[in-house]
Amino acid sequence: MTPTSPPVAGLLLAAGAGRRFGGPKALADLDGQPLVVRALRTLTDAGCTPIRVVIGAAAEEVRALLPDPAQAVQADDWATGMGASLRAGLEALTATETPVAALVHLVDLPWVGADILTRVLANATEDTVARAAYDGVPGHPVLLGRRWWREIAESARGDRGARDWLATRDDLRLVECGDLGSGRDVDRRQDLPRR
Repeated sequence: MTPTSPPVAGLLLAAGAGRRFGGPKALADLDGQPLVVRALRTLTDAGCTPIRVVIGAAAEEVRALLPDPAQAVQADDWATGMGASLRAGLEALTATETPVAALVHLVDLPWVGADILTRVLANATEDTVARAAYDGVPGHPVLLGRRWWREIAESARGDRGARDWLATRDDLRLVECGDLGSGRDVDRRQDLPRR
């Protein structure tokens, strides 16, 4: 797919150790493909550019799966939670000039397709605050206008990512995507289909 206009960066959070899962979810296989590769393809198919993949646990193994190792952003404090990954990713994107917003996607959402991402990133601006909803329940991906990146990075702590920051927003737009999918994540190995 061609890049979105105006350009929207893709930010894939793939640093976790997957303690309940039994290993890093980024490396888990679904239909012969690691979840990190599937999620990266989804961001590419949605037209996101540039794309950054935040890595932490099994960093070198995950980096080796990326078509361009330069896409990787190391979150040194990844073990403290998703907030560290979000912070590292947004700080890395700040060095890029073109994107007006960042579409934050999680590696453990293999059934969230490019059609959902495309719907959420439609009409992106530097002021946008939006997220997918599934039958009215907020989920991922989350679209964060560039204007807010520094503020979000400063507030991102622990496993809550941008949740606390988003809770304060009266301009948060929920984009209903329940007709396109469930937004279901992979939490345990049994969540993946067996062959």
